[in-house]
Order: sequence, then structure tokens, then C-alpha cells
Amino acid sequence: MKTPTITTRVSRELGNAINHGIYQPGTKLPGERLLAESLHVSRSTVRMALEDLERQGRVARSPQRGWFVPSPTVGEPPSTLQSFTEMARQRGHTPTAQVLEKAVRTATLDEANRLGITPGAEVLELVRLRGMNSTPICVDRNVLPLTVAHPLLDVDLTDVSLYDSLQTHCAVSIYRSAYSVQAEAAGAEHTALLRIAAGSPVLVGREIAYDRAGTPVLLGLNTYRGDAYRFHADLYRAE
Repeated sequence: MKTPTITTRVSRELGNAINHGIYQPGTKLPGERLLAESLHVSRSTVRMALEDLERQGRVARSPQRGWFVPSPTVGEPPSTLQSFTEMARQRGHTPTAQVLEKAVRTATLDEANRLGITPGAEVLELVRLRGMNSTPICVDRNVLPLTVAHPLLDVDLTDVSLYDSLQTHCAVSIYRSAYSVQAEAAGAEHTALLRIAAGSPVLVGREIAYDRAGTPVLLGLNTYRGDAYRFHADLYRAE
């Protein structure tokens, strides 16, 4: 059996520390000298171990900040519609969803117009805090016609995919999404939930999701931490 090198051992120990939350996503690691002293190895060994973790995407470095644990990121592949749950799992992360609000109310005129329902019709409003590996990533605010979403009133939507829940409980499959993204500054509503400073950049996604028949079934307002979301798109020149 091949004996692990000292560098491999140190890399594994630091990786385990990250896995167990000793070094949280988005935080700076101790300096190389302090790590070397705590692990009883040389600074050069620590540096090689960190470079190994960097190649794995577990840590990153900055000339100004030193070594740090990057925040997990999500983002749809080009031209592919995925739920938050699917995006997180595809990247090896554990998705979470904490229900903040779940209520039936009357649709606004704008919501009724975009959903193609009668003004004053009832809708289900669902607000959840989405996360990965216990790190808050996004505040999701969704509005659905109650005629579609009524079965969800009795469903626990904690830590589950809304797309999957619609398919399982409402026999509705999301087929297409009209999605736009805009950069904004975080307001008071989101700073505490996303654990970011006031005025930090956030990416706000606005969505209208349709079933296969082209019927709008969901309005989404998704507020992502600016360091945790990437939007990809295939762009073509007009001929």
C-alpha cells in the first residue's frame, strides 16, 4: 500500500477542516505560517497542500486576501432550464430550503396580467431561503395561481424542489422560463438572511415559468448573493 506523502496528508486535513465547517465558505484561512505551526510541517508543505486544494476548487487565493474558502456558486448551463436543487446537486452540494412565508392572497393587477388569470384571483405566495451546505445563497419569492398550486397548501416545502413538487403534487411540469437578471444593491430585507453587508451586490432574477402548453404557472423573484451565482447564455449574432 502506498503511503501518503506529507503534502497529501496536509491537503487531506485541510480539506476535512473545510468539510466540517472549521473554515466556513467565504472566510479567510489562517496564514501559511500559522497553518504550518498548527500542523507541525514546513510552510512550503502547507503551500503545496493549498495549491493542491486550489486545483480541486476547494480554496482560492488573492494577492490582497491570501488564501480563503470560496462561497459555493450556482448557475444554469447555457440554454438549459434547471431548478436550484438540480444546479446544487450537479455541483456536488447539498441544497436546502427554509420556508419563510407561505400564504394565500389576492393577485395584484400586474401578477394577474403576467399569469393570465382574472384580476383579484387568489394566488399562493411562497418565500424560501435557499442554501447550499448550510450557506445561504438566495431568497426565492414565488407566486403561483391557486388553481394550480392548491395541493401545495398541505405540502411541507422545506428542503425540496418547487419544480419537483409541482410535478408530483399538481401534475404540472415546468417546460420553459423567461428569465432576466439584473445587478442591484442588497436592501435591509436580504442582508441578514444572506449574511451580507448592507449595500453588497446581489443578482436579482425575474422569472415567468410556463408549462408545455405555454400556460404561465409561476412568477419568480430570486435574489442571489453576488458572489454565489453565475448566469450563462449562448449568444448568436443576428444574420
